[in-house]
Amino acid sequence: MKSLLVLAGLGQLTLALGSLALPGVLRWKDDTAKLRPLTRQVFWTYAAYIWVTNVCFGLLSTFASGRLLDNSLLARAVNGYITAYWGARLLVQFLYFDRSEAPAGVIYKLAEVALATLFVFLTLVYGYLFVTGG
Repeated sequence: MKSLLVLAGLGQLTLALGSLALPGVLRWKDDTAKLRPLTRQVFWTYAAYIWVTNVCFGLLSTFASGRLLDNSLLARAVNGYITAYWGARLLVQFLYFDRSEAPAGVIYKLAEVALATLFVFLTLVYGYLFVTGG
């Protein structure tokens, strides 16, 4: 289980690194320029919080995996929170996002499949730890 948890951590760190390209790929600067200043600031603040959360989950899972596996109340609570976080992200991917204007091409389709696969993997790993305690 420790190996899966470290892999989950590395997956989250890779996601965080790759997500740094999203503003350029999806032209966020152009789109957010149309927003009122406060709305634009809130958007970028939320984006930063999500990015930092992904990095922190990745670091915790990679370098403190033993703590997430120790079956303590805190470990189970953290694993439960991470399960809810990635489970919700998976639902958003398929039930909320309007992908009609997503970039076209095989690379983008493969990236979406990779993301969805990662979200499923993360939800399952942390969900298992939440239910079983490690």
